[in-house]
Amino acid sequence: MSGKLYLVGTPIGNLGDISRRCAETLAAVDFIAAEDTRVSRKLLNHLDIRKNTVSYFAHNSRESGKKIVERLLAGESCALVTDAGMPAISDPGEDLVRLCAEAGVETVAVPGPSAVVTALALSGLSTERFTFEGFLSVSRKERQAHLLSLREEKRTMVFYEAPHKLAQTLADLCETFGEERRISLCREMTKLHEEVIRCTLGEAKARYAAEEPRGEFVLVVAGAPQAETGKDGEGALRRALELAESGLSARDAVRQAAEEFAVSRSALYRAFQQARQDTE
Repeated sequence: MSGKLYLVGTPIGNLGDISRRCAETLAAVDFIAAEDTRVSRKLLNHLDIRKNTVSYFAHNSRESGKKIVERLLAGESCALVTDAGMPAISDPGEDLVRLCAEAGVETVAVPGPSAVVTALALSGLSTERFTFEGFLSVSRKERQAHLLSLREEKRTMVFYEAPHKLAQTLADLCETFGEERRISLCREMTKLHEEVIRCTLGEAKARYAAEEPRGEFVLVVAGAPQAETGKDGEGALRRALELAESGLSARDAVRQAAEEFAVSRSALYRAFQQARQDTE
């Protein structure tokens, strides 16, 4: 009889968040597959658990995954952990789960902390519907294509980002969604220097153009306003054009129309400019 693969969620910062079931599972399995064995060793030492660990991360997942499945088929049990959070979410654990499914090995989830839902809960933005977008590509072309595909996305969007890429990502988000779109930057969650910054994309871009980002970030971005592409948006555009024709400047016309129809000023301004170009 084959063993089982346990997906064990680990703390995203505060070791006190480990659950009793997670600790019991780590102590009971035959071996542990870890994203970084050095990081996982700190958690195991905290729990006073001595257990054989093997490395399983993006660059060795194909070779290591096969070896893990072979051990599972031979009857051993394994706990898969990442450096922080739930395995198989935006990491190669999804490949191991697929291999186990193909081999007929049972997979059991032992839920734990998740940066995605933690940031969403802290964001102050809509949590009714959301989409998790993970890390954006380091390729500028692929990153722009990814963001453009989300331009009309009305659900709240959640991204992961490393500090050294944050400034560029914020600039790209501003370019795609406009500087007035709301964002919550959740930094170092559950850790000593936890911070949640709630502002506009333009304000976030300006802040981190002047300040060096520190720590890991989860970015929670508001979805496109419902009126941006609907009837209210069309009405706001007509109103802005009417105000401009009556003598108001483009900026004042757009500001007044946006306030009257409760739509995004930046989105309305883009539509206003496009409408004027189309009539020239």
